[in-house]
Amino acid sequence: MAHDSALRRLPGFARFASSALLNTITFAGEQVVLGWLVLDLTNSPLMVGLALALRMIPLLLVGLPAGVLADRGDRLALLRGSNAIVALALALLGAVAVLGRATIGLILGVTFLVGCARALQQVAQQAHAHDLVGAARLTEALGALGIAMRIGGLTGALITGRLIGGLGPGPAYLAMASASLLAALVLPAHSSRTTRSPTTARSIVDGLAGFLAAAKSERRLPLYMALTAAGEVLGFSHQAVLPSLARDVLAVGPDGLGVMSASRQAGGILGLLVVGRLSQLGGSLTTLFIGVLGVFGAGVAALGLASGYGAVLLLLLLTNVAGAIADVLGQALMQQVVPAGLRGRASGAWVVAIGVGPVGQLQIGALVSWVGVSAALGLSGAALVAVAAGTGLLIARARAR
Repeated sequence: MAHDSALRRLPGFARFASSALLNTITFAGEQVVLGWLVLDLTNSPLMVGLALALRMIPLLLVGLPAGVLADRGDRLALLRGSNAIVALALALLGAVAVLGRATIGLILGVTFLVGCARALQQVAQQAHAHDLVGAARLTEALGALGIAMRIGGLTGALITGRLIGGLGPGPAYLAMASASLLAALVLPAHSSRTTRSPTTARSIVDGLAGFLAAAKSERRLPLYMALTAAGEVLGFSHQAVLPSLARDVLAVGPDGLGVMSASRQAGGILGLLVVGRLSQLGGSLTTLFIGVLGVFGAGVAALGLASGYGAVLLLLLLTNVAGAIADVLGQALMQQVVPAGLRGRASGAWVVAIGVGPVGQLQIGALVSWVGVSAALGLSGAALVAVAAGTGLLIARARAR
């Protein structure tokens, strides 16, 4: 608790964390309304997977160029601009939904645009976190920010589920647009200069070339990217199953879907409460990262075996404890293995890694259509356990040589 108080006293950190919380209210709320609206329009779990994939694909496409932009200019200006784009896009979807003019093509197109803005937002937010606290406290700060964001995610999921059930998808989208606009308004007025990473005026192409050269010389970075991508594809993709699980298996409706999404966020909060302590225990953070990914996969597989709404909520909670810890460890490890001038691009590398997530959302959506919810979750979780175990074994053999 003392650490959290010290972080809050840093210039700009409280407002920065408040903005991150509001961003995650928007992100989680949009996920709930998007999944429900697409399922309602198409009655297709595969289309739900496609819609959720389209909001993540821009992370893969835009992540590294966004990292170069973050290394060249004002991270706070990038955050304000990306928030404004998200607010306008979600307001458009809200308006057409209220008017009864929403089409699947429009929803998918605007969702992709929102994803592009979010890629820039994610990169700038990570890089500015380092500006505020420095390398020594980065894992602690990411954990504290993560708690604020998970609280926002829990709030956004519950509010949106209630809004959909009571008023419909249109007002839910409009509420999320308002939260995104407010996130831009509460940001600090100026960047902190006390720990600001050096920026570069090089072109985007030169910036990307510099990052690739650094990745070639520091081989741990591609490893961390690959493991983060595996966690997204095989672990976090379970969120694409939740609309079908809520409507077709558990029959709990949009309110139940909101509670299920909130349970995921609550698990994330618990995980982030302990991640700082875990990183202070000593030993290899890489080994810890791999082990937590294995536990994450086991939780996803167990979710496929759950029977009953209460059991599903409990497993969503526990599974996402591991998922949140893995998320922060991946971010911190990537930031710590690159020079200071590449911190924005390291954030971009993490965004690219999580941008592979749409592959998982599409595959699990297809698996649900072919073999059902339980088998789809079981296969995805077991595959992540295998990836973690195989990577741990290879690293152990390499160290023994």
